[in-house]
Amino acid sequence: MGEFKVHRVRFFDYMPSAIRAMAFNSQTERLALVRADGALEIFNFADHYFQEKVIPGQDGRAVEALCWVGQRLFSAGLNGEVTEYDLENLRPKYTVEAYGGPIWTIGGNKQGTLLMVGCEDGTVKIFEILKEMIQFERNLERQKGRIVSVSWHPSGTLIAAGMMDMIRVFNAETGHAIHRMLVERGAGASKSREVVVWSVTFLSDYTIISGDSAGKVQIWDGLTGTLVRTHLITKWDVLCLSLSQDESSLIAGTSEGTVVQFQFISSTVDQQEKEWVRTRTFKNHSHDVRALAHTETAVVSGGMDTQLVVRPLLDKVEKNTQESAMRKIALPHRSLVYCAKKAGLLLFQFPGHLELWRVGESDGHGKPGDSLPVKRKPEKLIQLKGKGDDHIYSSALSPCGEWLAYSTVSSVRLYRLQYNSISITKVSKLPKDLCLGHQLCFSSDSTKFFVSSRNSSVIVVALNQMECKYLHTLKPKSGSRQPVHLLCTSEDGKWIATANTDREIHVYDLHKRKLHCTVPTYSSCPTAIAIHPTTSNLVVVHADQQIFEYSLVQKEYTEWSRKLQKQGLHSLWLERDTPVTHITFSLKNPAHIFLHDVFMFCIIDQSLPLPEAKTLLYNQMTLRSLPEQERIRHSHAFKICKNFKHVMCVSLLEDHSLVVVERPLLDMMSQLPAPVRQKKFAS
Repeated sequence: MGEFKVHRVRFFDYMPSAIRAMAFNSQTERLALVRADGALEIFNFADHYFQEKVIPGQDGRAVEALCWVGQRLFSAGLNGEVTEYDLENLRPKYTVEAYGGPIWTIGGNKQGTLLMVGCEDGTVKIFEILKEMIQFERNLERQKGRIVSVSWHPSGTLIAAGMMDMIRVFNAETGHAIHRMLVERGAGASKSREVVVWSVTFLSDYTIISGDSAGKVQIWDGLTGTLVRTHLITKWDVLCLSLSQDESSLIAGTSEGTVVQFQFISSTVDQQEKEWVRTRTFKNHSHDVRALAHTETAVVSGGMDTQLVVRPLLDKVEKNTQESAMRKIALPHRSLVYCAKKAGLLLFQFPGHLELWRVGESDGHGKPGDSLPVKRKPEKLIQLKGKGDDHIYSSALSPCGEWLAYSTVSSVRLYRLQYNSISITKVSKLPKDLCLGHQLCFSSDSTKFFVSSRNSSVIVVALNQMECKYLHTLKPKSGSRQPVHLLCTSEDGKWIATANTDREIHVYDLHKRKLHCTVPTYSSCPTAIAIHPTTSNLVVVHADQQIFEYSLVQKEYTEWSRKLQKQGLHSLWLERDTPVTHITFSLKNPAHIFLHDVFMFCIIDQSLPLPEAKTLLYNQMTLRSLPEQERIRHSHAFKICKNFKHVMCVSLLEDHSLVVVERPLLDMMSQLPAPVRQKKFAS
């Protein structure tokens, strides 16, 4: 594997926002979630839970609820606006003011024709969904007090609305309230304390299920407006409910961090009639569970502790398989760290600002595992605050460290750096084509700037001292409208490769200024791509952990790639549940491919044989402790190092030292507010 001097970086204080709401689209198997800072993320559950799209947040955009209508995504929030998202250009498409004060909840009818929102002023507002936008249609009968939750009956004729101390049932046609169901405060509760009905769900058989701030899940008869059953599941709040598609299972999220499952079953063996019975309790969160989604096979939850948890239901999946393993998604599936290899600089991307650091230095030598004395400490050179309310979507740093760029949903900004004298100057005149940038990248000689834009196109800009000039736009022939999520250039400046969420990989010849080739489309989305500096081979890793190497010169898969696919990757490699997010190469050892995911860093040595199915994928430190003969017997191409945890970036500097940026989970957890106090044992 070789020895490396490692700059172990732990001063990137990345802190994701709390998860506020989520919505699952069972047709496309996409989960949309929104965070407290307004950022929207879309995960493809059909493709190993890959985070395929991110729309950055905005100052002042407090989103409270999400809703899919077909393949269209809507949100509503405390700013009183309904927003539809443009999922191709990764930006809000338009916003419509509801004129009812803050909006607490949103829901669509099963027919996909109407949208409703619950407002602070006591109205439920109905909007008609048109082809290009939504249009206000009517208000339901106004109530005293805010509407906190809503649910449409599958037939579209009735609407249930959760409020303070009560649930109202409306006739959707006339807009009149036909039932008023009072929610009791619970034993020992103060009479002045209101009960908030945080969530309601309307079932096909006209049953209404509610969750409230008194810790109760209640079953109601929606036709007669009467209470059928009460389940007290916590001393704190029941914040959210989610129903399975077949209406046989329901999950409830609480302030204690628990998720409680109810199933519609016979409570005794000889009983014919079914009822809602509490069956399981999951404790996967340390703080409030604010959002839930019940998929066909799993419970998906998120909340204050910022992690997305996918908990498979073992009665729905095969036990002891990859499908039955629980997943906790704590870090993004894209890079927020950029390394200037020649200058030894690191750029950290936060939602509202960028930080530029110079890595430290050490002149010591030691044996593997030693900590070397620091000659020069890491130094924070620049903190650049983003302009306007829009959060940063993408950023880039040139290899020489003299250019810096970032993009938001509305603009691209470029800066000239002098990192020795620490000065930064904005490039004032940018080409007018640079209005949208999903991914940014500089050429290895820092003379060109690349911006991926609409319809998977790439805009090429020439850089010169303090100015930039538009050269041309590279466009794929496929006509894909999906955004580019990966962008990389070759060391010699000849090639640029793009990957989009349609799973297409396009390679352009920068000398000829045209499309060179399209890599054969694979069934899983690419998560990392890179072009080898000497062989011009494109290495691609996909969400299902498969690795391909494609020759750009021959326009075909390489012999090594064919051999790898024929033999198959090791089962332990395929069972990893975090995607590879970065690939790099060593000029010193051209046969080495460096790649990493959240929990491991790996060097693939293409000169060594591939691991057999029965071979153990040892951690290198474990392998070092084995006798020499045993070590030789276990020698294969995959050299894995698990010394680092929660890795956000691994990069190779020009002096052949490694930079490893970690963000330990415990450091993130320590920044969270205290959870609700729970009595443990006899304390």
